[in-house]
Amino acid sequence: MKQLPGMKIILITAIICGVLFFGCTGKSALNYDFNPETKKGPVYPDTFFAVISDVHVYDPALGWSGSAFEKVMYSDRKLLLDSIDLLDYAIDEIITSGVSFVIISGDLTKDGELVNHMIMAHKLGRLIDAGISAYVVPGNHDINNPEAFKFIGDNTELVQTVSMDDYTRIYGRFGYDSALMRDTYSVSYVAEPVQGLWLLAIDACRYKENVPGDHPHVSGKISQMTADWIASVLREANDKNKAVMVLMHHGVVEHWEGQAKLHPMYLIDDYKNFGKFLSSWNVRLAFTGHYHAQDITRADFNGKFIYDIETGSLVTAPCPIRYLQIKDNTVHIRTETIVDKIYHGTDFAANAQAFVKQTVMLEAASTLRKFKVSEKDITIIADAVGDAFTAHYNGDENPALRPFLDKSKLGPWGRFVLKQQNYVLDGLWVDLPPADNNVSFSLD
Repeated sequence: MKQLPGMKIILITAIICGVLFFGCTGKSALNYDFNPETKKGPVYPDTFFAVISDVHVYDPALGWSGSAFEKVMYSDRKLLLDSIDLLDYAIDEIITSGVSFVIISGDLTKDGELVNHMIMAHKLGRLIDAGISAYVVPGNHDINNPEAFKFIGDNTELVQTVSMDDYTRIYGRFGYDSALMRDTYSVSYVAEPVQGLWLLAIDACRYKENVPGDHPHVSGKISQMTADWIASVLREANDKNKAVMVLMHHGVVEHWEGQAKLHPMYLIDDYKNFGKFLSSWNVRLAFTGHYHAQDITRADFNGKFIYDIETGSLVTAPCPIRYLQIKDNTVHIRTETIVDKIYHGTDFAANAQAFVKQTVMLEAASTLRKFKVSEKDITIIADAVGDAFTAHYNGDENPALRPFLDKSKLGPWGRFVLKQQNYVLDGLWVDLPPADNNVSFSLD
């Protein structure tokens, strides 16, 4: 095959990075204070609570038409214009469910706009008014975001975002004012939603590094100071015989084989050691978001373990709410999807699922073009990528439902690119145990 101009550079880049759709990232390890004890931790107290994630509240008054807004809408998988309706519906459902508290694992707003934070806090106030506690942690979109915009035709205009102090003030009622402990170096904190259960809310977002006029940091990491603070919390919990569960935005466990290669920015930096660190102190549950997928995965470390319970985005189909009951040290998880309920009698659910696939395909196609893949091959490969990610976002992926991809229809270069990246499709279609939506498992 005749090599296209620049193909050597492209191929070398692909090999070095080991990814097609996204770029390379580096890692920096921390010194973790591992618990040397091998004994099991305390029994988790009985409780019933709900989880939502990646709410991405967006006020349509910031703009809902024009080329600038459409570019944003079709470059992502968020149902932004329905975000407030979806949040209201979710809160209605949660209020009638009988839960004691709710946790929200980050990305509360579209891009950290002050007006959207005020809306979010006001909506969460309905839970407080109903006697239900709520606890939040920031996501990468929420603080000091240089892309806090309003949209005017073909243009964008900066609007006010929030600082760390603004964030803790706005969400004071949702974890910060009643915190048992707070970290000096981040907006991490500890709460006790029920007697004997500590909720360790960890802020691993890199908003301090954001620069005006540039893209915000997506990946997550903590400082050595915060790692030391977390260790002090876990040591005290151990001394006081408190069960601990973690709430954070970035993943602690790889959710499909190959995620750390393709999308390292969705896992906390040095995630394997971080998960081992938490599990050494008998943290068995970590509630995360960020990836917009419904997925639960377990990691084992030297006889101890941790479950990463990732909850899909409230603004990405299927728009899930998780309900968790802990009873007799066993977790029972039930998932309710609201994309098929919110606008009853309409095609909203089908259109929302199609929108997710369409936006994934557009992103895949854009990157494939950078690698000089033909338009015919792009259509075939992007369709397969769209199916795979849609299945993963819904959870409980079933390989039997994987559409057949006829590689014989691809050109030589298209087949080569697909071969290098087929681990993505294969990985996404394999559901690592346990089940993702409705499942029970022991914490012993």
